[in-house]
Amino acid sequence: MTAPLQFEVYWSMRSPYCYLALDRLLAIRQRWAVEIHVRTVYPVAIRNPGFFKTASPHYRPYHLRDSQRIAEFLKIPYRRPVPDPIIQDMSTNTIAAEQPYIRRLTHLAAAAEEQGKALEFQDRVMRLIWNGETDGWHEAPHLADAITAAGLDAKSMEHSIEARPDHFEAIIERNQEAQTAAGHGGVPLFVVDGEPFFGQDRLDMLLWRLRQRGLVERSAAK
Repeated sequence: MTAPLQFEVYWSMRSPYCYLALDRLLAIRQRWAVEIHVRTVYPVAIRNPGFFKTASPHYRPYHLRDSQRIAEFLKIPYRRPVPDPIIQDMSTNTIAAEQPYIRRLTHLAAAAEEQGKALEFQDRVMRLIWNGETDGWHEAPHLADAITAAGLDAKSMEHSIEARPDHFEAIIERNQEAQTAAGHGGVPLFVVDGEPFFGQDRLDMLLWRLRQRGLVERSAAK
């Protein structure tokens, strides 16, 4: 029996570009006979806290302009999160030593991945954080409600993370090692048979490659 087509998506909860790719990923899963495995990693601010101090001065202004432009182009509701998942002094680009928001989010994403519902989790939680409808997304009951809407048990997940934080850190670390091995450190990163496609603007090329590998619509696969 032929194994189903699949690809990995390396994903950060702080990345607007991951959020802006979300609807298209869901559309791909609905239309095409392919398995999508979301692997959440820590954002660059956690993996390399000095990144923003050495980045080009154009990096952040362009990033902000470009993400807003893509959202407008794709007609996706979008606003920078309130609060930002990363605690950072924007005047100095200093990343705080303690990062409760992003660690909680990434651990929860790892727990959802373990239960086989990573994309469902991202569908609900990324919208909560990024669509601009909710200030204080981290306050009760917003995050728990989003997780429940994804078909997961928020309370059970939180308890598991509290009891075994190292277990979920290990999942994240494996994802980060696999991302590095695939040949790129950015997100969203799509990987097909070891071939990396970086950026939300590479989804059409990703589909082109999958078609070369025999991708068919779900209706034709039945």
